[in-house]
Amino acid sequence: MHTVPLTFDFFSLETIQALAQDYGYWAIFFGIMLENMGLPMPGETVTLVGGFLAGSEELLYRWVLLSAIAGAVIGDSIGYWVGFYGGWPLLLRLGTLLRIEEATLTNIREQFSQNADKAVIFGRFVALLRIFAGPLAGIAQMPYWKFLLCNFLGASLWGTAMVTLAFFVGQLMPLATLVSWVAQFTFVALVVVVLWITVLWWLDHRHHAAASD
Repeated sequence: MHTVPLTFDFFSLETIQALAQDYGYWAIFFGIMLENMGLPMPGETVTLVGGFLAGSEELLYRWVLLSAIAGAVIGDSIGYWVGFYGGWPLLLRLGTLLRIEEATLTNIREQFSQNADKAVIFGRFVALLRIFAGPLAGIAQMPYWKFLLCNFLGASLWGTAMVTLAFFVGQLMPLATLVSWVAQFTFVALVVVVLWITVLWWLDHRHHAAASD
């Protein structure tokens, strides 16, 4: 029984596999690029499907990997510039609707800025953060040269891990099972990150409260 959805409701695993078989590397490139721009697309599943098809010799491993890395780098760069030029005002408006003070959002932005390089590199292995790392790096005003370096490194690590995993393991188990396991891993990673941030925030808040006494 799957505890995590295989993918978004409007993109079944069968649909993604059919698109990858029909359009090959372009389907992989655009699927991942759109997700990394900040759109809720199943880029992770697209990558796993590409690796699976490479393992079954329907596609070539090197071109699947190149398509995945290129789509991730370009998509994240677009997301970065969207966040850089328009993300902060949008976040402030969202904060107003949710009754979150600007000082709180500013503090969150500063906290992200201090860890932006790690978020961009390793965030691809975390559910949701893979989608929003680029725009958040832009909002945090991370220097673009540094972002691009971290972006390429993170895309290469993530793309190699996902494509290689599906290339080999996909031949030993059903593709649906593999996709479900990876989705569960990225969800657990998200929970760990949220808990870590919460603990850091609590410790920082406690430190300031003690200093003011």
